[in-house]
Amino acid sequence: MLQIYNTLTKEKGPLKTLEPNKIKLYVCGMTVYDYCHIGHARVLVSFDMITRYLRHLGYEVDYVRNITDIDDKIITRANENKEDFHKLTSRFIDAMHEDEQKLNILPPDKEPKATEFIPQMIKLIETLIKNNYAYVGQNGDVYYAVHKFKDYGALAHQTTDKLRSGARVAITESKTDPLDFVLWKVAKPGEPSWDSPWGKGRPGWHIECSAMSLDCLGEQFDLHGGGFDLIFPHHQNEIAQSEGATGKSVVNQWMHVGFVTINKEKMSKSLGNFFTIRDVLKEYSPEVIRYFMLTSHYRSQLNYSKELLDQAQASLERLYLSLRNIDVPHVKKDIQSSYVTKFHEAMEDDFNTPVALSVLFDLAREINKTQDGILAGILKHLGNLLGILEQAPDEFLKQGQNASHDAEEIEKLIAERNKARTEKNWAESDRIRDQLQTMGITIEDSAGGTTWRKI
Repeated sequence: MLQIYNTLTKEKGPLKTLEPNKIKLYVCGMTVYDYCHIGHARVLVSFDMITRYLRHLGYEVDYVRNITDIDDKIITRANENKEDFHKLTSRFIDAMHEDEQKLNILPPDKEPKATEFIPQMIKLIETLIKNNYAYVGQNGDVYYAVHKFKDYGALAHQTTDKLRSGARVAITESKTDPLDFVLWKVAKPGEPSWDSPWGKGRPGWHIECSAMSLDCLGEQFDLHGGGFDLIFPHHQNEIAQSEGATGKSVVNQWMHVGFVTINKEKMSKSLGNFFTIRDVLKEYSPEVIRYFMLTSHYRSQLNYSKELLDQAQASLERLYLSLRNIDVPHVKKDIQSSYVTKFHEAMEDDFNTPVALSVLFDLAREINKTQDGILAGILKHLGNLLGILEQAPDEFLKQGQNASHDAEEIEKLIAERNKARTEKNWAESDRIRDQLQTMGITIEDSAGGTTWRKI
């Protein structure tokens, strides 16, 4: 039985669904004012892996991942660029989709944008005011009254007193408690705004996900996920908003993805220590980046370094090399094998991809010994469940990291080397092999001919 770690209970427990064989999943997505970085990629890859595996188990997954297309950072960047904020967000939404496609990330079933759900947010805020969970401050902003929600802090496993003592926001005439957070902001001159019962303004960040999740998935759903940094305050505030409006426990289980770190410090745009997906794709193939994300359990921190990406490249090459020159059959989903059993045991233990990947290497070692086609089919099948090993082996192996030499040039040199070998001109043959090695190309001779791959 699939076990999932629930951030709220701090325990692993069986997956609980509101409806048999159906899963409603909401994941907090990107704020689109810049290119996605590797930390974002980890969240995207993790929930893509989770969704793929749930569907493999036979669940009908309704996967919703939102887009934040209005907030302070977006407004600031648009003003810096002297462009309309819609043009800015549209450009970076397109860029995000391009990055996702390269990383073999399947699109969510629904991808709501915050600006498309303003009426739902206004209605939700009105309900919170009616239920006495929100109030209008003297400055015209609408705030959530945290002290009204008795379980505030439960997701972060902190009491309100402790959270309040660490709060950096001082009490003002408009805000009665430092923990109170804004639901609706009065528009400043020149800012994007929408009409509301409280005058022209725009939504606070937290209200958007409550409004979109409730609208897209209903008042109760199975799984809610996002990055570890969203536990507090964003997801805690979502709980307060959604439950304050509905009176129901909205989410069954909460899932959070660990940080990507550099030198033990969280990768983030605010710290300036980030690499965009596009930066890394200049040096590594998309599948290497995806594999790298899977080498660490989704809940643990993942340290980013060139050395670890190089290791990921080498590891993925080992898997593809075991499939090379083998006629790989398609295997049925329910094929019986000890390797399949071990793989599923790992994945059903809170999606333990490091252990699942170790099973793939056990398979690869056995394939290298036996050249067994069925085992190769199982390896490819299990890899595909993780979104890897979908390319033809030669196609992947010829990508490598070094893109400075094209395939036509390499094939020409190999043809010249083969001609020299036919003529028993071993000195010329060795010279060309050395030249290819200098270019970052290794060649392998076999009865079927000469193959090559990039180092």
